[in-house]
Amino acid sequence: MASYNKVLLMGNLTKDPELRYTPSGAAVANLRLAVNRRYKDKNQELKEEVCFITAVVWNKQAETCNQYLHKGSSVFIEGRLQSRSWEDNTGAKRNVIEVRAERVQFLGAPGQGRTQAAPAEAIEEVSGEPSTESTWLGESEADGNES
Repeated sequence: MASYNKVLLMGNLTKDPELRYTPSGAAVANLRLAVNRRYKDKNQELKEEVCFITAVVWNKQAETCNQYLHKGSSVFIEGRLQSRSWEDNTGAKRNVIEVRAERVQFLGAPGQGRTQAAPAEAIEEVSGEPSTESTWLGESEADGNES
């Protein structure tokens, strides 16, 4: 039986990235993301629902996200779902499903929504692609067009 596990998310961070290091020294960051969905209900009233998701980023990509992203930053995340189980301090079994980010792309014009613009090298490290003007999405907002 075939299976496929791919997640594409675009949203805003609800808090600053939470960077920590494993005992072996690997960097890992949690990105708390809000993804909005707008739709019309059966009465044609505009409604909005929000889904809150945690994405986990590893290694150099985690450090770069921690350096350049903050609460409110817009990001595009490409990854896969993963589940984890553990026992908490009270002995209760806990389970969580989160997104294991394989690629994080900063959205908006450089410097927009961040305290400092990420240099081209940082864009390449996070997205895995060479930095070009097309690396920055959201240019239609700058032109006054809505997407």
